[in-house]
Amino acid sequence: MPLLQTRAGDSGEAPKQFNQPSRKGKKAWRKNIDVTEVEDGLVELNKEIIRGGVVKEKSSAELFTLDVKGDASRPKKLSKKTLRADEIIAQRSAVPAVSMRKRPGDKFSDALVPTKRHKSNWVSQKELARLKQIADGQHDTTVAVRDATYDIWDAPAPVVPDTDMPDVIPIPSRPKAPKTLKQEPIALTANGKHPRAVPKPKGGYSYNPVFTDYESRLAEESQKALDAERKRLEAEEAERQKKEAAARSAAEAEAAEARANLSEWEEDSEWEGFQSGAEDDQPSKKRPERKSQAQRNRIKRRKEEERLAKHKAAMKARRAQEQRIKEIAEELAQREQEKQLVLARDASDSADSDVDDEKLRRRQLGKYKLPEKDLELVLPDELQESLRLLKPEGNLMRDRYRSMLIRGKVESRRHIPFKKQAKRKLTEKWTHKDFVL
Repeated sequence: MPLLQTRAGDSGEAPKQFNQPSRKGKKAWRKNIDVTEVEDGLVELNKEIIRGGVVKEKSSAELFTLDVKGDASRPKKLSKKTLRADEIIAQRSAVPAVSMRKRPGDKFSDALVPTKRHKSNWVSQKELARLKQIADGQHDTTVAVRDATYDIWDAPAPVVPDTDMPDVIPIPSRPKAPKTLKQEPIALTANGKHPRAVPKPKGGYSYNPVFTDYESRLAEESQKALDAERKRLEAEEAERQKKEAAARSAAEAEAAEARANLSEWEEDSEWEGFQSGAEDDQPSKKRPERKSQAQRNRIKRRKEEERLAKHKAAMKARRAQEQRIKEIAEELAQREQEKQLVLARDASDSADSDVDDEKLRRRQLGKYKLPEKDLELVLPDELQESLRLLKPEGNLMRDRYRSMLIRGKVESRRHIPFKKQAKRKLTEKWTHKDFVL
């Protein structure tokens, strides 16, 4: 039986159709072209490049050499037949091998193996040496700190071009600083002085106070609590009396209305004709008469005389002030000096002694009232002798906020925990009315 083989044989190449004559167009020509010679030529070209370069491109001096001495290292005896493995190892390519140096990997991985990233938060040796020199006091450049000699809010306004032309875009103007920015904040204390940001506590606020300080503070806080309770009871009593008076007046009004309704049918009604004639007996009002020309002239002369008298008095006072202008300047200088002395005395007093922040000239500045100070007082039965059993009183954040309010730094605000939501109106659709049989 004959052996069945493929048309291409056992070479592993693709099937070919070289012998078939071309009877179609260009597509059939391209399909049946034999490119075996081209492929063999490319393979041979790659081999020549591996051996050292293309033979046709090299010169004769590179390809041939003239040997006049012979090979002295060649043994006299013929060497044995070399192995195939030695031949393969002896072959060396002219193309350089792949470098074995470590190259940086990709920044992105397939999430299977974590990639190593370069740390950027380290300090170099040069920077470390510079920091050590600065720590030792060796500075290369020293920056002198100077106060600003100008006010950024007083910068000149930008020059705005003429905007008469419609195609010119106006330059937006910068916001102006408020006048109160340069003014000192007004304190809410009774004497108008600014208290300390962190007031120094008195002896009665201690957790282990002296008996006299604690007793005086306890009596003071007790009296405040009693006064507040008395005011609350008085307000409730006044409200109760007000409600009772309103109810009493409403009852009296209802009773008077009922009596008027009952007496309306008992009394005899009067005839309207007699009542209408009562208005005719009243005397008629005198109509204002027009002023004569003589009266108008007299009034005009009187006003002119009054104006001249005022002008003469003002000029006389001005001449008197011009004569004693030196005395006025001395008085103003003396008054200014006294004012500076008073301010310096007040500043020294405020620096030496704390300002009482409990007596305020007003409790409300703005829309909301000033928050009350926390009662940081421990009752006698709650005093502890051990710090382990001590319970701290007060809140530093609330104290600092209230201090800023009293010193006039900020305005009182109310905490809004939730944002106000829009009101929604629910309506019921009457689509059942549109149903038609």
